[in-house]
Amino acid sequence: MADQRRMDVLKAIVQDYVSTGEPVGSRGLVERHDLGVSPATIRNDMAALEEEGLIAQPHTSAGRVPTDAGYRVFVDQLSTIKPLTAAERRAIRTLLDGPLDLDMIVHRAVRALAQLTQQVAVIQYPSLGGATIRQVELVELAPARCLVVIITDAGRVEQRLVQFAAPLGADAVSALRAKLNQAVQGLGPLDAETNLDNLSPSADPALRGAAQTLAEALRAAIRAERQDRLALAGTSNLARSSGDFRSFMPVLEAIEEQVVLLKLLSEMSADSGQVAIRIGHETTQAGLEETSLVASTYGAGRAVAHLGVLGPTRMDYPGSIAVVRAIALYLSRILSGGEPRR
Repeated sequence: MADQRRMDVLKAIVQDYVSTGEPVGSRGLVERHDLGVSPATIRNDMAALEEEGLIAQPHTSAGRVPTDAGYRVFVDQLSTIKPLTAAERRAIRTLLDGPLDLDMIVHRAVRALAQLTQQVAVIQYPSLGGATIRQVELVELAPARCLVVIITDAGRVEQRLVQFAAPLGADAVSALRAKLNQAVQGLGPLDAETNLDNLSPSADPALRGAAQTLAEALRAAIRAERQDRLALAGTSNLARSSGDFRSFMPVLEAIEEQVVLLKLLSEMSADSGQVAIRIGHETTQAGLEETSLVASTYGAGRAVAHLGVLGPTRMDYPGSIAVVRAIALYLSRILSGGEPRR
């Protein structure tokens, strides 16, 4: 009973501190929360929580604030996630408006994440490195020029313009298209590259030069798009939250160094639609000791990329979890060709 009451006190302290940004005292807890016990009992519970390292007193005569460990216990004790409001659901549904171009989808999603959470939002683009090739199209633009289009199961579409040494003709383009798909369709990037090595030798002698040119173009596209890249939004929210950081410049520097975020996101891999959280020093990244990252994965049937929000440890965890999970599910359904639930 005492343990549960202390958890209720901790929950109240976290909620008040997130809401006001001010250290929380026993008097405020009595006034704002129906904890069903006397102020003296609350003070005893706060002393016990402080002894356990879950809350701390920033300076003498001040109230208490949650520690990283206190936020972790609070997050782990969440039994329900804050439901999305009607306005939040409408904002997320804007992802469905307009053409389903991957760049536009990611752009809209990262802006929605930042707007709804008031944190820094980050979305990793699906890359060929974590995808398989669904189809390769070869479009004749001129007698000696073609557009190669690579379509992956992660929703990524890559294009390369190829110039041949001599005109091909419709029959040759059709034969090369079939040869390409036979070589790489359904494969990941490494296996596809291996098969491309055999593309030219196995082609019709009259088409071996063109096949070699196509193999080189596809190999270059696969290697280039294997690199991870991120979309960011809401960096200006750091200024609004600057009071939560001793200095937000290290945070800004860590965000600009995208490899730091990519490494952290990859370490937080979870099943698509599930949410992982790193709080304060749990990030283990220089400059991010005063931040928390709420992240998830998304993909068409499997996790192929990450998304999340980064903000001060004093963030609305239930609300951030709900928005991150919702955006991840929407993106997964869009990439799989399904209709997101409204």
